[in-house]
Amino acid sequence: MTAELEDQGIAQGEGERIAGIYQKTLNKRALALVALAAGIILLTAVAVTLGSAGLTVSEVYLAILSRFFPGSVEVDQLHATIIWDLRLHRVIFAVLAGFGLAIAGAMMQGVLRNPLASPFTLGIASAASFGAALAIMFIPTYLKGDLVIVICAFLASLLAAAAIYGLSRYRGMSAESMVLAGIILMYFFGAVTSFLQYTGSTEQLQAVVFWMFGSLQRTSWLKCGIVAVVLGACVPYVILRAWDFNVLAMGDQVAQSLGVRVDRARTVHMFIASLITASIICFTGTIGFIGLVAPHITRLALGGDHRYLLVASGMIGALILLLADSLARTILAPAIIPVGIMTSFIGIPFFLYLFLRRKEEYW
Repeated sequence: MTAELEDQGIAQGEGERIAGIYQKTLNKRALALVALAAGIILLTAVAVTLGSAGLTVSEVYLAILSRFFPGSVEVDQLHATIIWDLRLHRVIFAVLAGFGLAIAGAMMQGVLRNPLASPFTLGIASAASFGAALAIMFIPTYLKGDLVIVICAFLASLLAAAAIYGLSRYRGMSAESMVLAGIILMYFFGAVTSFLQYTGSTEQLQAVVFWMFGSLQRTSWLKCGIVAVVLGACVPYVILRAWDFNVLAMGDQVAQSLGVRVDRARTVHMFIASLITASIICFTGTIGFIGLVAPHITRLALGGDHRYLLVASGMIGALILLLADSLARTILAPAIIPVGIMTSFIGIPFFLYLFLRRKEEYW
C-alpha cells in the first residue's frame, strides 16, 4: 500500500513538473507574439519617417494627423501628399505582403512536410512572372497597363495552383507528388519566361526583368485594401484549423486515424496559400525569399506548434519585408533598390545565425 502511494506521488509530481514546463513554453510563445507585434508597430512608426524628401518626424506625423483632424492641424499640402499618396500605403503594404507571404510559406511547409516548400519553389511565383511577361510582351500597347499585368500575373498563379492540384491528384494527392509537381511547374514557367525574354525587345526585356526583381513602388491604397480583404478572409480560417498542420506533421496515416481528411485538408490549405501568394505577388512581382525563410526562423525560435508558428511566421515575414523596404529606400536615396534583392540580404544572416546556433534537429 505504501509503495502504491509513493508511486502515485511520484507520478503526480512528474505530471505537475511537465505541466509547469508546458505552461512556461506557452508563456514564452505568447510573449514572443506580443514582442513581434510591438516590433512591427515600432518599425512601422520609424519606416514612415524614412525617405528622400527630407521631412522631419514632426512634419510626418502632422501630415498623418491632418487627415484625421482636417480643421485642427495645419500642414503643408506637399508634405501630406508625400506621406499619404507615396509613403504610408507602401509601408502598410509591406507589412501585409510580408505577413501573407510568410504565412503562405508556413502553410505549404506544414501541409507538405517539406522544409524547402514555399510559393517560390512550388512554381507559384514563376507562374506569376510568366503571366506578367505575357502581358508585357503580347498585350497591345493601347490596352497595356498596370491592371492588365496584375490580372495576368494573378490568373497565371492560380493556373499553376490548379495544375499542381491536377498533377498531384493523378498521382494520389500525396505530399511528395505535390512537391514534384510544383518543381516541374517552376522550371517550366521559368523556361518559358526566359524564352519570352530572349525573343523580346530591349524595352520589353527591361520591363520584365524589373517586374521580376520585386518592388513595392506599384502599391496603392486600393491594393492594400485588396490584400487586407484576402488576408482577413483566409487567415482566421487557417488559424482555426492549425491543429490540422500539427496532425499532418505526424504522417498521413496518423492524421487519418485522428479524423483528419488528409486529401481534403491538403487541397484546401494549398489553395488558400496559393490565393494569398497570388494576391500579393501580382502587385509586387517576385519576392520569393520570405515565404521560405520566415517559417524556418520561427520554427527555430519557437518550435513547430502551428497554433503559434503560423501567426509568428507572418509577423517575422512582415518585419523582414518592412526592414528590407526601409533599407531599400534609404541606402542609395533617392534611388530605390528593388526589395526582392534586399530581403535576401536581410533574412540570410538571421537564418544562418539561428541555424549555426541550434545544435539539435528542429524540423
